[in-house]
Amino acid sequence: MSGRRGAFLVILSGLPGSGKTTFARALAREFDAVHIRIDTIEQALMRSSLHLEDAADAGYAAGIALAEDNLRLGHIVIADSVNPLPVTREAWRGAARRAGVPFADIEIVCSNGAEHRARVEERRGDIEGHVPPTWAEVVARDYRPFDGECLRIDTAGRSESDCVNELLAGLPLLRR
Repeated sequence: MSGRRGAFLVILSGLPGSGKTTFARALAREFDAVHIRIDTIEQALMRSSLHLEDAADAGYAAGIALAEDNLRLGHIVIADSVNPLPVTREAWRGAARRAGVPFADIEIVCSNGAEHRARVEERRGDIEGHVPPTWAEVVARDYRPFDGECLRIDTAGRSESDCVNELLAGLPLLRR
């Protein structure tokens, strides 16, 4: 671990299987940051007494509120979600603005189609009750291109440390 830094929101976006959660966990360990994973929140909501069948917008709403609380406490927060639409991306940015802290949009991609497909088809869920999407569901997903500036990190054939180093090179506020 490299020591404490000021509050900062890292907004990770990308299709399932691109490497977001692996990358988010590596960043959280590196910076002793809060990792907010929307899949975990959504699954907890579906297991709750609410008996939700789909917790998508509730999961984002809860995650964004948790992020804002932790940013106000001075933490680095890693937001880990597909974040497929401009409206969801703007909601994360709004949390950082309200907390008065900087943020960065990071799009995680896996440019090698065969590698991406293999990741999706071979991965096992690590959240109780969560069924990861199929490859057909991933490619059919409504995922809109970024309409503004973002740092795009390609995880195809690369190690966690190479991807983290690329992020640090692109984001001076997080440098060691």
